[in-house]
This record gives sequence, structure tokens and C-alpha cells, in this order.
Amino acid sequence: EEVLLKEKPDAVIVRGDTNSTVAGALAASKLGIPVVHIEAGERSFVRTMPEEINRIIADHLASLCFCVSSKSAANLAREGIVEGVHITGDVMLDASLHHRALAREKSNVLERLRLEPGRYALVTVHRAHNTDDPQRLRSIVEALNAVGERIVFPVHPRTRKALQAIDARFAPHVLLTEPASYYDMMVLEENARLIATDSGGVQREAYYFAKPCLTLREETEWTETVEVGWNLLVGADCHKIVAAWRTFQPPAEHPPVLGDGTAAEQIAEILGKQG
Repeated sequence: EEVLLKEKPDAVIVRGDTNSTVAGALAASKLGIPVVHIEAGERSFVRTMPEEINRIIADHLASLCFCVSSKSAANLAREGIVEGVHITGDVMLDASLHHRALAREKSNVLERLRLEPGRYALVTVHRAHNTDDPQRLRSIVEALNAVGERIVFPVHPRTRKALQAIDARFAPHVLLTEPASYYDMMVLEENARLIATDSGGVQREAYYFAKPCLTLREETEWTETVEVGWNLLVGADCHKIVAAWRTFQPPAEHPPVLGDGTAAEQIAEILGKQG
């Protein structure tokens, strides 16, 4: 609030569903400053997830809601939010397209980890629902050990602590690394055969790169990627993960359900018209 009182912005732009998103929206709203929420209307319909509460609060405080798809706009309409709603596509896709060539130029992660394009899978696990439940985490570890394929697993600090707590042991084909930089992660995603994750962002990035995605959750906000057949919800069940790992095959069609890479331009144009 001190920063907002000092700077006196015309509006506060928040994105996504983090604690900082809802903090920014609350602080601005209490001071009578218009809130703009990018990535509005996403819903998992699981109120026990902190991110879901953050999304709902930010959306209901926002004067302008920028949605990735018509599905997220429909979610807002069901909650009575119809004014100031715009469908622009995904700003993360904009960023991915903008940085893709530079990532290929700057990152040498494949050489460092001795990986061949298309000859490994990429895994990320960081959500508390998986890391804070020893049974779920053990099941995921068991599945990774069972698949036999080369796996790269950049380990989130929370996940590393949880793995140590359950004394997890990994087979030789599972390579645990430090968290990847943005460019390294892009290159790892682009060259993976398959991606398994509980991250909403990584699900979307898998779709940008047209990679089969196994989501280690029972639900997702990004249902568009599930409905077109490129993302499969497998939860934390070992047998389900292993079976899907070996058989999941997306369709040939890959429609632009997350936009066309011009979301930021559209948002800037709309904000400009607001004065």
C-alpha cells in the first residue's frame, strides 16, 4: 500500500493466481485503484487449492479481466462477471514465441546433461497437494522408476525437502537436477518426447511445443488442452501414470486453443483505449 500511495498509478495489473496476485489486487482495491487481472477466469473448481481462492478474489476485484479463452470468460459469466471481460489469448505464449530463438542460442542444457532430442521425458513436481502428501509423492517416484525411459527432473526446493523426508530413491535413468533457468526449461520442453507435470504453466508450455503432457493432478484449470487430446490427467496413481506414459498419443490436430501469440498487443490496445 505504501508503494501505491507514493506512486499513485492509474491501475494495478496483476497476473495469474499467486499470493502476490491477490495481495496486489487487495491493496489496489482498498485504495480505490482499478485492478486489471491477466489470465482471468481460470478455474479448477477445487476450493482447497490456494491458487483457486486467489483467482476468484482477483477476478471479483478486477475492473478489467483478460481471459485466455472463451472457456475462462464463460467461467466468469457464471459468477456474474460480464463487464470488462476480454478474450485475448495467453501472454505466456507471447513470451514463449518471443524468447524461443534466443533460448536455443543461449542454452546448452542438452549438451550439459548429455541429452538427445526426443530421447528423454521431462518431469516437474512442485504443488503442495503432491509434495506434502507422502503417499502421493511415493507413488509418483515409483512411477518414474518404473517407466525405464531417460527422465530429466528439475527439482523444486519444496520437492527436494519432501523427497528427503520420505527417503526417496531413484533408478539410474532418472536424472535429478537443480531448478532450470527459463531458457534451459524452454529447451528441455521443446526437445522432450513427453512432459509430466503438476504445474499449470508447464502444461501450457507443453502445448505450445506440441508435446504430449501427463498432468499429475486429478483436475486442471487448462481444460482446453485436455479437451483437444494433448493433455491427460493421471493424478498420482503409479499404475495410471505408467500406463499413460507408455500409451498416450495425442491427435494430429493441434488447434490454437491458447491464442495466437498476440495477447500482449491486444491487452495494450484495450488499456490504451481506457485512457
